[in-house]
Amino acid sequence: MGVDGVVENVSRLLPLAVEWAESRSREILETGTPLTSHELQLARYVGVQHPERVRIKIVSAVPLPETRELPAAALQAELIGPLNHGLTVGNGIYLVERYIDDRLKRHELRHVYQYERAGSIEAFLAKYVADVLRLGHSNAPDEIDARAWENG
Repeated sequence: MGVDGVVENVSRLLPLAVEWAESRSREILETGTPLTSHELQLARYVGVQHPERVRIKIVSAVPLPETRELPAAALQAELIGPLNHGLTVGNGIYLVERYIDDRLKRHELRHVYQYERAGSIEAFLAKYVADVLRLGHSNAPDEIDARAWENG
């Protein structure tokens, strides 16, 4: 499925993506670790309102959706892929073990802030996916914003 196919199917695929993201968020919140005192400081610095709710799960690779269509669509649209070093879903953050540093943590914590601002995983993803499909991953406003906070 090309990017055009993803765009055409976004209204059908978005609910599946939200379901997957909510499931991953629950998994991270149940099995991830709370922020350290240093990470709490980073979270507050980037604007997270409720850093005590955030959990981090260290992984060897960011997981892809299990359904047949979502991984292909996510990879094609550059939403998720092998180059991702982290992924934020609500208050849950996956960090790929070999890339963890404060820059990555600030970037992903800024996404937590964006989820808080959006009010829900569904609201955030609806805007984020539309922006990525329209502008590309690197030019999406939430990615530009997260990168701006990377260097502290």
